[in-house]
Amino acid sequence: MRKVLLFVLFIILASCLFEDKDYLKIGTNVWPGYEPLYLARELGYFKNVPVHLVEYSSASQVLRAYRNRMINGAALTLDETLLLKDYGFDPVIVLVMDISNGGDAIIARKGINSVSDLRGKKVGVENTALGAYVLTRAFEKAGLSISDVEIVPLEVNEHYKWFKNGKIDAVVTFEPVKSKLLAIGGKVIFDSSQIPGEIVDVLVVERSYLKKNPDVVKNLISNWFRAVEYMKKHKKKSYKIITKREHISIKEIEEAYNGLIIPDKKLNAKLLYKPNPKLREVAIKLLNIMQEKKILSSKKIDIDSLFYNRLILGR
Repeated sequence: MRKVLLFVLFIILASCLFEDKDYLKIGTNVWPGYEPLYLARELGYFKNVPVHLVEYSSASQVLRAYRNRMINGAALTLDETLLLKDYGFDPVIVLVMDISNGGDAIIARKGINSVSDLRGKKVGVENTALGAYVLTRAFEKAGLSISDVEIVPLEVNEHYKWFKNGKIDAVVTFEPVKSKLLAIGGKVIFDSSQIPGEIVDVLVVERSYLKKNPDVVKNLISNWFRAVEYMKKHKKKSYKIITKREHISIKEIEEAYNGLIIPDKKLNAKLLYKPNPKLREVAIKLLNIMQEKKILSSKKIDIDSLFYNRLILGR
């Protein structure tokens, strides 16, 4: 009887310990640059790490979940991180996940050969800072303004259907949707390679969690780089896992990664290292454009508070 009681007590205590674990809940949408996170999970790297990956269908949903405190970490573009600051949160960039070098694009239907040809046309765009930013930068280069086109707000999971059904003439999108649209006759008229270094994806963690659980975040980052190394050494195996989640072919995922730069630990440190992180220059440029276009409501955002590189450097 005593053994039974001890066993029951052990189960109760173990259950309490499990429930008390302060999980790092990371929200992501579908994007090849975020896949090393899921690859790490698939390979069992997070088996003993209190990390929970939460996948949403769009970046808008990720931001909404963060604002509603359903998650305490997120994979976001740099401009989306600035939005969180604008909302009054305190996200800290702990990792640069990827730099888009063609992965984000404006895809147009047949007969539209340049951004200038969009005048008077319907353009689908996700209601996020990134969509607005890509469109703004493309229009600046082409001498157009937002008033020259009809904007159609669309979640990313609606891009393919609306484009295929002819409801829009062009769409601001990204992988894996980009490859799917090209496969049905879409044409790239602008992409992130024309604004090098400006579209950056980062992993952010709310400062309150980071202060309380630095070892969890450090472990996560370590396993991220471990998964990236696995991808380099076992490309075919990795791509098979990734394509199942992204729902595109091996060829399409290869093309997607051709449009991305995934920084190693050394480049990460350079991008995030204080007192003069290279990413700070990009963040200031983004901030100025977003304030000018009234994407942000706050006039004062502390850019320097975004950077925390000690985890990258193993400090």
